Amino acid sequence: MPSRRTFLQHSAVAAGSLALGRLAFADSARPAGATPDFWQVVAGRRSVRRYRPDPVPEADLTRILDAARSAPTSGNQQPWKFLVIRRPETIQQLREACVQRSLEYYDQSTDHATTREEARRAIDERLAGYFSAPVYIVVLTDNQAPYPDYNHWDGPLAAGFLTLAARALGYGTAFITDVIPEAVTRRVLRIPDRYTRVCITPLGVPDAWPAPPPKKPLADFIAYETL
Repeated sequence: MPSRRTFLQHSAVAAGSLALGRLAFADSARPAGATPDFWQVVAGRRSVRRYRPDPVPEADLTRILDAARSAPTSGNQQPWKFLVIRRPETIQQLREACVQRSLEYYDQSTDHATTREEARRAIDERLAGYFSAPVYIVVLTDNQAPYPDYNHWDGPLAAGFLTLAARALGYGTAFITDVIPEAVTRRVLRIPDRYTRVCITPLGVPDAWPAPPPKKPLADFIAYETL
């Protein structure tokens, strides 16, 4: 019987070969704009705010969600739920609910520079890009998971894996919290109380890839041994 170390070594080789095989397969069917190199994927990830109407094939969507579920998790509890929204009528309901939500703030204000209808048009125009994608994924964590106190760490990890996997296949995403409020998604999508939303992300081919935003020097973030 092979030792545990030998077993782990062989498992690692097999896993690596499988991963390379999957990557090669992805390369052969990858849409324009995809980046096969890991470092290019990391450097090329962007928050996309306008999308083309091109559909996302089921195989690509499955691979992206499979990558998300592969993220590290506390005690391997895997508390995630990925709610996929593709029906145009549901996406339109979310958009209209967001418009109404913003108009509530307009109604509460007494200092109006525009009419209510002008404000509505401006709000709807501002949201148009966010709601131009063919797919939306609501990343949720289950409050009834074995270690719910750790969900607030596990959830963003899954969302991060999701955004990188999407970029590797040539798709854009955006980690959205406030633009599409949690209360809106919970009401429109009838999300049970047992789930907490991490974010909602559009998924689709970008209308154009945004330019890279300015980043602080790496040295600003690194300290050795002590702060």
